[in-house]
Amino acid sequence: MDIMKRVAIQGFAGCFHEQAARLFYGREEAWGHAGFRQDGNPVKLEIVECSTFDGLYESLSGGKADAAVMAIENTVSGGLLPNFELLRKHDVKIKGEVFLRICQNLMVMPGQKIEDIHEVRTHYMAINQTRQFFSAYPHIRLVESDDTAKSAADIATGKIYGVGAVASSLAAELYGLEIIAPGIETYKQNFTRFLIMDDKVDVPEERIDKVSLCFTLPHKAGSLAQVLTILSFYDMNLTRIQSLPIPGREWQYFFYVDIKFDSYKRYTQALSAVRPLMEDLKVLGEYRSFKPKES
Repeated sequence: MDIMKRVAIQGFAGCFHEQAARLFYGREEAWGHAGFRQDGNPVKLEIVECSTFDGLYESLSGGKADAAVMAIENTVSGGLLPNFELLRKHDVKIKGEVFLRICQNLMVMPGQKIEDIHEVRTHYMAINQTRQFFSAYPHIRLVESDDTAKSAADIATGKIYGVGAVASSLAAELYGLEIIAPGIETYKQNFTRFLIMDDKVDVPEERIDKVSLCFTLPHKAGSLAQVLTILSFYDMNLTRIQSLPIPGREWQYFFYVDIKFDSYKRYTQALSAVRPLMEDLKVLGEYRSFKPKES
């Protein structure tokens, strides 16, 4: 009997969030997480579409989804700042991450060539990532839409000829469109990091090698330097730090940090050492870092 896991994504079926979900759960057996049956076969995913990132948490709290996937940063455009605030506001823990290379593809109803296309619809970020390609085709008008995959779905559903979409290869597969120009993004090293929220994923302590934290610091000279010095002493590798202002508290900030480590014991020692220096400390999640070639 098939087991279904309902995964909430921001966007439409076939978008990059769904690709990230499939990448994570397709690797879960190797990590020894829950979510795989005893026979080693992965559960089937039921995608729960959400129009906003807030909707991910609403789907979880409302029992409409068992897990959620949320983009947090991109190597070209940087961090999705409102999503850091969502992590702090909600008590749902991060249980994993994946890095997905964002490959943009031009797709159309089958049988057409690029010379037949006069309009392309896609999300504004996809337009920004592919302008260099379309500069060679001035006859094509670029039109912003709400979602890359939905643009593909609309063209397929309406059987619209002369109009293309820029979206993932998964979208082309799901909606029966033909990719006439693959990989048209300007920067090929364009990766998005996605976080996984899933209470059923239980990472063994010995496999945890990354933590995401949020905290504030006293408004005095050297407070951040003290914290960083202690983390360095305990061999903690700070892979990201993001500061966001605290509403109503002038010139004070929430700090969001990602830390990688080799020893869970050393991590807990480091956390105990810096805890007295921090205020409002919240552990957003302890999990296994993404390793593309892990087996």
